[in-house]
Amino acid sequence: MKAKLKLLSTFIIASFIFLSLNANAQTVSKGALRIAIGADGLLPVGNLKNTVNFRLGITPDLQYGLTEHLALTFTTGFYQFSTKKLYINDGLGAGLTMENSLEIIPVKIGLKAFVLPNFYVSGEVGLGLEVEEGGGPTNLILAPGVGYASKHWDFGVRYESFSKQDYSAGLLGLRVTYGFGR
Repeated sequence: MKAKLKLLSTFIIASFIFLSLNANAQTVSKGALRIAIGADGLLPVGNLKNTVNFRLGITPDLQYGLTEHLALTFTTGFYQFSTKKLYINDGLGAGLTMENSLEIIPVKIGLKAFVLPNFYVSGEVGLGLEVEEGGGPTNLILAPGVGYASKHWDFGVRYESFSKQDYSAGLLGLRVTYGFGR
């Protein structure tokens, strides 16, 4: 599993670099700052789909045009998942049904390369801070994606990988944002 994830990550990063070097579509204004607010549909995959349900997230972001084809991004926000009902058998014929929530604050920095007019590939890296009383564990986030951006709207799809020590999980995210500025 880890070897496949490393191979996939290497392929995505290499593709991202290749496409960003060969980009020829002018979609970003150099030096322009864009502020956007987004809504995310989050579908758990892998280990995460066994314990949590589909949920939504709210993610504001900043985009700064480094060149006419490449933008630096900063994204944060809030993801909330409800856990599936879990039945715990106590071994004595009785059991306990539990239902919890998982809340994560993502803090990511990334690049968005426009490879065709309005179409981009992106890559983000950051931390996912689990919200618990007294503070929760921190996850490494890697998130490659693709999307379409117009003057104000941005529609993107990404795979977001969360990993910490001996655990990894992921989600597919569909993001719709409305941006101010360009």
